[in-house]
Amino acid sequence: MSATGRGPGAPGRLLGSGRTADVYELDEAWVLRRDREGYGDAAAEGALMAHVRAHGYPAPAVRPSPGAPTDLVMERVDGPTMVEAFAAGALDPVEAGALLARLLRELHAVPGLTSAGAHVLHLDLHPENVILSVDGPRVIDWAEAAEGEPGLDWGMSAVILAQVAVSAGPFAAPAGVMLAALLADPSARTEGGPTEGGLKEGGLTEDGLVEALRRRAANPTMSREEIELLGTAGELVRSVAGL
Repeated sequence: MSATGRGPGAPGRLLGSGRTADVYELDEAWVLRRDREGYGDAAAEGALMAHVRAHGYPAPAVRPSPGAPTDLVMERVDGPTMVEAFAAGALDPVEAGALLARLLRELHAVPGLTSAGAHVLHLDLHPENVILSVDGPRVIDWAEAAEGEPGLDWGMSAVILAQVAVSAGPFAAPAGVMLAALLADPSARTEGGPTEGGLKEGGLTEDGLVEALRRRAANPTMSREEIELLGTAGELVRSVAGL
């Protein structure tokens, strides 16, 4: 038994909950993320996190889990999420959008895990999935991560922000500013406007946006209200990006 009275790997107190998973304390250095629905491949997710971390990307450290295949043991990262920092007045929306852009740009520079010519995509990079630790930002929730074209990753982040921006929620206006700052990054846009077929290679394209919208619509965690916003959100992204 551990000093806490629990067996090795047994979860302690609940630290937080997302749409599909809960995070439990293991000790001062490690937490356990447990999927409530019992799906997902924590081993594959952990392997990708370890891969990007080995290339200098700010993902939490991971270690093997003695529990279910959907359990992921990872480094405990203390600090507010970007959303919490913004709500507290410690982060402005332009800074937030620029930070998301930088994190996408740096991620796409990491060589693929299965192929050196591939790009690693997070596919769910938004302000709730970035923790602002004392050592810098840490990107969490890699359950949707894959390899593919960077334009899809830019599209996913843009659509998520745009859904908030066109909603009636309290963060609608700042989410619109974050979206503009995200898509103002040189890696998302080409100087002089869009090229034939969209933006420059590696940036947002119409195809990437369409696929992002399709994936968001098929996401089982989306509410009916959120899905209904996708059409307007897509038009906002096209307007901001010049597609």
